[in-house]
Amino acid sequence: MKQVDVIIVGAGAAGLMCAIEAGKRGRSVLILDHANKAGKKILMSGGGRCNFTNYNIDAENYISSNPHFCKSAISRYNQWDFIELVQQYGIAFHEREHGQLFCDNSAKDILLMLLDEAEKYGVKIQLNSSIKLITKKADNHYLVDTASQQYQSKSLVIATGGLSIPKMGATPFGYKIAEQFKLKIVPTSAGLVPFTLQQHDKARLEKLSGIAVNSTVTCNNAQFKENILFTHRGLSGPAILQISSYWQQGNEIVINLLPEISLENFLVLAIAEHPQQILKTVLTQLLPKRLISTFFESNLLETKLSSLAKEQLASVINQLQTWTIKPNGTEGYRTAEVTRGGVDCNALSSKTMQVNSQAGLYFIGEVVDVTGWLGGYNFQWAWSSGWCAGQYV
Repeated sequence: MKQVDVIIVGAGAAGLMCAIEAGKRGRSVLILDHANKAGKKILMSGGGRCNFTNYNIDAENYISSNPHFCKSAISRYNQWDFIELVQQYGIAFHEREHGQLFCDNSAKDILLMLLDEAEKYGVKIQLNSSIKLITKKADNHYLVDTASQQYQSKSLVIATGGLSIPKMGATPFGYKIAEQFKLKIVPTSAGLVPFTLQQHDKARLEKLSGIAVNSTVTCNNAQFKENILFTHRGLSGPAILQISSYWQQGNEIVINLLPEISLENFLVLAIAEHPQQILKTVLTQLLPKRLISTFFESNLLETKLSSLAKEQLASVINQLQTWTIKPNGTEGYRTAEVTRGGVDCNALSSKTMQVNSQAGLYFIGEVVDVTGWLGGYNFQWAWSSGWCAGQYV
């Protein structure tokens, strides 16, 4: 049996951050991961550029059954702390819309920085290690059995992530450990994920595949203004991914395809100035022809503005500015960027990430019921929660 101070299960963003901080405190740290590479999700994130944090981080950017839980962690280790580390390593980065920060070169820069820090503080990382059994001894030590070795530690950190992107090795292992120790799991589902459509909507809209429109999307009192993207399977794009984390099966979503203008005022002016123009000519000044032709019958589109009835105008305005559609579902974990739900925050200390009822057991990162928005928020939760646990393990 090998003895270490801290065993961390999961060599992702949260696990590496926790290991670095524990190593700084002189703890002997072992990371175990069943994958053949550390930080796989870091490498693939942000189109290979890693959207590693955001200039604007707030508790409002997170979804949880305990909305206050994340406040302590994201205030004690914030975006500026992580940016400082990135700058120490001379990693070039840039800001995109909404404060999102990406590497100029490659996500590899972030992973190599973390691995370098881990090595500096003596962290051992053991890959290709499948855990067979975890048990807690009477003396509060934890035994971790892998296929080839048994390990013992005083502190055990579960940083196994969620269920999103199973091809990257995602498994429900972390939830099973939580259940083993009698912790509640807030039901999980795919978040930051494209929608699939009902068959009748799909048949009508799939010809719009590839068209992106700046829109506002609303559901369950949440609203996002960014692009939506029509795909051959349904709806995607940043605004759709964002709202998917608030959507529940059976909900409708409301989309304003022209969020910058009052279509009513625009049409009233057009009727006054160009009464002989047909509706299609006016609407295609605002939106792609293919979209307009799909949304409206050709006989309506060929009608002169001066001949349009009030009801017809109202219908056009309603269709484009309060388009209401009920998704069939989502594309699921296969393409989801994050997992909603997870280990109940009420079972954990928001200061240390330790399980209230189990001394020495910690849960951090995506396995916990804290889901960030699209835009670097989930990585910041990984850095913050990992840092917090690292101060105490």
